[in-house]
Amino acid sequence: MRALVLGGTGWLGRAIVRDLLGAGAVVTCLARGESGGVPDGAELIRVDRRGPGAYEALGGDWDEVIELSCEVDLVEPALDALAHRAAHWTLVSSVSVYARNDEPDADESALLVEPTDLTEYADAKVAAERSSAARLGSRLLIGRPGLIVGPGDPSDRFGYWPARFSRSGPALVPTASGRFVQVIDVDDLAAWIGQAGRAGHTGVVNAVGEAHPMRDFFRSAADIAGFDDDLVEVDDDALLAQDVRYWAGPRSLPLWLPHSDAAFAQRSARAFQEAGGVARPLDETLADVLDDERSRGVSRPRRSGLTESEERAVLHQGGSERSPEPPSW
Repeated sequence: MRALVLGGTGWLGRAIVRDLLGAGAVVTCLARGESGGVPDGAELIRVDRRGPGAYEALGGDWDEVIELSCEVDLVEPALDALAHRAAHWTLVSSVSVYARNDEPDADESALLVEPTDLTEYADAKVAAERSSAARLGSRLLIGRPGLIVGPGDPSDRFGYWPARFSRSGPALVPTASGRFVQVIDVDDLAAWIGQAGRAGHTGVVNAVGEAHPMRDFFRSAADIAGFDDDLVEVDDDALLAQDVRYWAGPRSLPLWLPHSDAAFAQRSARAFQEAGGVARPLDETLADVLDDERSRGVSRPRRSGLTESEERAVLHQGGSERSPEPPSW
């Protein structure tokens, strides 16, 4: 199998390349390489895909092309240069393309956002899907991952929690009732992308794992980390009043979403499973991520989450209730 990865030097890209190599594929990656190199055994062609002649070094036909970008000025020139030479094409999209997040167990037929502003992530992903479908037709697989997690995650969204529970002291958490956590391990996603390409799967697939009640997620993360202090639930209004932010980024409580968006983490995984997708148990991913967090330093600066001093300040301000359940939930 001759595979071309458009990207391949970032976190997910490297996982995909490792899986392809493990399956015996001959892998070429086309990227600037600013995120680093590629796994041993793959060829990296360093090029700015926005520059003239970016695809001139790619000769012959390809059994599989994997596109990781959603930016129109990357996606469309790649289609121009390669669509006629690819037996199968996989576009990595996102469940962020859906217009509504209040429909539990919604599948791939759910309404999409209209791509009116291509600087917005969801809009750009929808535009990339439509451009790819127009050029590739029945040769295209669109994978829409949920939150991608695992060791090495640069976003800190998922790893914040096992890292937090590995430290002592009362832990601030959002109210968990009616909320869910749904993730896909990066290695499971990479394995599915590789096998789906080899099997020739096409169409649209939400690449997501099981939806777990947020309270169960906190319980598992705390147990795996050996946390034996209190979990302190704070309601949404009190958190927002203290400039605690949803989902990700500085001053956030990662994975916390408004109740109106709770179904973002409740997408149907049926098509993923039918297409051969396998998601490992959540506890396994949590344990792997905790090991990784400890190796990188649980108190290191993060791209997402509250710092220790920010968390203490929110707890000190009041407006919170200790969970009525035991500390381990």
